[in-house]
Amino acid sequence: MENKISLFKKNGKNYLFPFIMITSLFALWGFANDITNPMVAAFKNILLMDNAESALVQTAFYGGYCFMAIPAALFIRRFNYKNGILVGLGLYAAGCLLFIPAGNSMLFWAFLIAYFVMTCGLSFLETTSNPYILALGPDENATRRLNFAQAFNPMGSITGMFIASQIILKKLEENDHNALEILKQTNATLAAGIDAGKPYAEEVRQALQDVAPSALKSVQETDLSIVSGPYLILGVVVLAFFLFFFFTRLPRIAADKDKTYSLKRTVDMLFRNKCYLWSVVAQTFYVGVQIMVWTFIIQYADKELGMPKSVAQNFNIAAMAIFVTSRFICTFLLKYLKPNVLLAALAAGGALFTIGAIVLPNDQYVEGQYFGAYWGLYSIVAISACMSLMFPTIYGIALKGMGDEAKLASAGLILAIGGGSVMPPLQALLIDVADMFDWLSSVRISFLLPLICFIVIAAFGRWVGKTGEL
Repeated sequence: MENKISLFKKNGKNYLFPFIMITSLFALWGFANDITNPMVAAFKNILLMDNAESALVQTAFYGGYCFMAIPAALFIRRFNYKNGILVGLGLYAAGCLLFIPAGNSMLFWAFLIAYFVMTCGLSFLETTSNPYILALGPDENATRRLNFAQAFNPMGSITGMFIASQIILKKLEENDHNALEILKQTNATLAAGIDAGKPYAEEVRQALQDVAPSALKSVQETDLSIVSGPYLILGVVVLAFFLFFFFTRLPRIAADKDKTYSLKRTVDMLFRNKCYLWSVVAQTFYVGVQIMVWTFIIQYADKELGMPKSVAQNFNIAAMAIFVTSRFICTFLLKYLKPNVLLAALAAGGALFTIGAIVLPNDQYVEGQYFGAYWGLYSIVAISACMSLMFPTIYGIALKGMGDEAKLASAGLILAIGGGSVMPPLQALLIDVADMFDWLSSVRISFLLPLICFIVIAAFGRWVGKTGEL
């Protein structure tokens, strides 16, 4: 059996310690991604917006990846991986700290700026860390090494989901009760018409907006302070990481030391590489489907089952636990299966589970009952088992044999994360406007977009096998 330590040995050097350091960053940006997904629903209720407008959180969040991916690649090509990590951590911390003025202003666009700056930092980190991991060991098992590192990303994601559920969403629901009490004091007749046995956050706020705008502002101030608090703590943690990396020596690999470089030659090479170009397309659809599934599981549970958002977030946490487990299993299976074969098979499975989310029935949620015949919701949770392999595997396929060109090539794959800024608002728009069938709700119809994404990814996996790129 292959010794695991051989994953990190190259040219007589052992890169295990720097591998561990860089892998810690995967958990750090995983936390940011998945504490943010539920904020789409949170801002919708707090600021009384429609689904499409609140989904601009994802546009700003993943737009930062698009904006900064190529500048980040050029920066690390001009300087080195360590400096790229430091810039990324600095921007990440700055974005988190911008939640202070955003919360004070109570302006949605100020929060969007904070998310954008934060993810400009994440773009630096991902553009730097992924190719660095590929280089920290033998070329022949680079994809396995990246899958192994990416397996720790969901651990940060689970932590972010837990914080969102137990600290943000639950406290927001507690504040709903305070809002209802204010409404009772302001207009008891109107308050009596609200069913307190159901999630009523937005309904209470709408009523306060009509009869007591100043009281609504007070409630919103409390809500936004609840949202901002964890991001401020995260900013302090990221600053600690910055100091740790600043004072720690990282190995300079050959790509760092070689300053002979032609941007035009590299760009020409990438545009002639069909496997790379199709990998970028596949990665765009993958990131889009990941963010859609993890963002709108809350809206699905709310609209289809009448489930409170804090309870629905627990199903998101379960999905992430399945994602983590599946990542380790799939990393093991890569010892025996070609990456594109496993990728295509899992994409087909993801498509089947998505169909289940669209057509399978769900019982109505009963307070305190976490389990029931929630077959459509369970199907959405199961999708995560199929997504676990996809990002690092597409990444490894795209950069196979790139060598020193991997830095700029990595930027294209990080640019593909922009799929997460475009597709969630499209799904949100479908939820707002799609009402085609009496027997199929708009939230179910909206999952046709994730289904299309899985079909594209499955087709990519088959194409890679047919062309013999691996």
